[in-house]
Amino acid sequence: MASGRFKKILVANRGEIAVRVISACKELGIQTVAVYSEADRYSSHVRFADQAICIGPAKSARSYLDQASIISAAEITNVDAIHPGYGFLSENAGFAEVCETSGIKFIGPPPEVIRLMGVKERARAFMREMGVPVLPGSAGVLSSAGEALEMADSIGYPVILKASAGGGGRGMRVVRAPGEISALFAQARQEAGAAFSSPDLYLEKYVGAPRHIEFQALADEHGNVEILGERECSIQRRHQKLLEESPSPAVTDAQRSEIGAALRRALSASGYANAGTVEFLMDETGKLYFIEVNARVQVEHPVTEFVTGIDIVKSQIRIAQGEPLREILRGPVETRGHAIECRINAENPDTFAPSPGRVTGFHVPGGIGIRVDTWAYADCVVSPYYDSLLAKLIAYGGDRGEAIRRMQRALSMFIVEGIHTSIPLHQRILADPDFQAGRFDTNFILRFQQAKAEAAGK
Repeated sequence: MASGRFKKILVANRGEIAVRVISACKELGIQTVAVYSEADRYSSHVRFADQAICIGPAKSARSYLDQASIISAAEITNVDAIHPGYGFLSENAGFAEVCETSGIKFIGPPPEVIRLMGVKERARAFMREMGVPVLPGSAGVLSSAGEALEMADSIGYPVILKASAGGGGRGMRVVRAPGEISALFAQARQEAGAAFSSPDLYLEKYVGAPRHIEFQALADEHGNVEILGERECSIQRRHQKLLEESPSPAVTDAQRSEIGAALRRALSASGYANAGTVEFLMDETGKLYFIEVNARVQVEHPVTEFVTGIDIVKSQIRIAQGEPLREILRGPVETRGHAIECRINAENPDTFAPSPGRVTGFHVPGGIGIRVDTWAYADCVVSPYYDSLLAKLIAYGGDRGEAIRRMQRALSMFIVEGIHTSIPLHQRILADPDFQAGRFDTNFILRFQQAKAEAAGK
């Protein structure tokens, strides 16, 4: 499909990201079509869209992952484009191709770029060639446990086996000694095959106490790339992020400039277009190493929007319409202040067990520097079929200290009744002296919960 101004966009997602995309479309004067499962019949994105079509039963495989149903809905409603949000089909190169062959613009990177970035060992090799720092590891997919053993011996232990096609902590095993390779290789292959339909693994040096840093990119369809700073994503549980902020307390101006320049070169050379996030690990010495690209909008994009003043979702749509970055950004990217996002999940704050059910009371905070992205409302039902994200609470301040205090104030005024939420956990994290001082890594939550349990046992 030729680029041009869109009149109608189908949102191939649900929950808060579907509402977020619909909001961006409304501001651009574009009509929207919501698709929904039977379980989401009364969800907010269905109410706010101009049209809505049921595409199947509650299970994702028969609704939000059903490409045929989504394309049929798009054709019936005569849309110009599809925005996939995050998750579901957002990084599915095959779906992007189906959209294009159906004459529908896919609001995301080209299929060939999704394939390049989606296969992690290929992305690593490409970034290494482009001068982006990459952790020592295998040059491609491992053919056997024996090859993994040879590679681990040459790099030095500990190492980590990772699913080439996956993420989110699945298909990953840390190997600390040669005798562990065989069993852990088999376990990781089996888990990767079940989770991602591909058992392929690669290996890299394991960093025991890293920080998780990601850089936000925007690229137009004319070869221009801009980096909108970085986000700190180290507060996570089992590789699932709980709290993000921008800028990172650990990244220096020199690193920000150096990595930004390298990523502009690499993404431009790859033919990347639209929004994307490039993820890095920072080791104990402060060095950054590339790990993967998320070829889509991220859950935590609002913190970058706060500190840059750039609407990333509207930018995605405008890029897909063929507009150049110079018209979208209107000048150099500058960052001001500090922003923090807490993911308010419908789960027990101590055990992390999901807490589906009816929300009997719901009040969101407001005031200067506060934003809430949510699909929830009083008397809505949190379904057990999907992820537990209920809302995203974002606080902005002139500096990190003010952002923390505003977040603490907002958390105390956020009311959700009828189910458990992660709000009490976030309140404890924000009050922690190490968090307030910026002293943390990806093991923070494990140590934090252990300390809480030890204190309770005294």
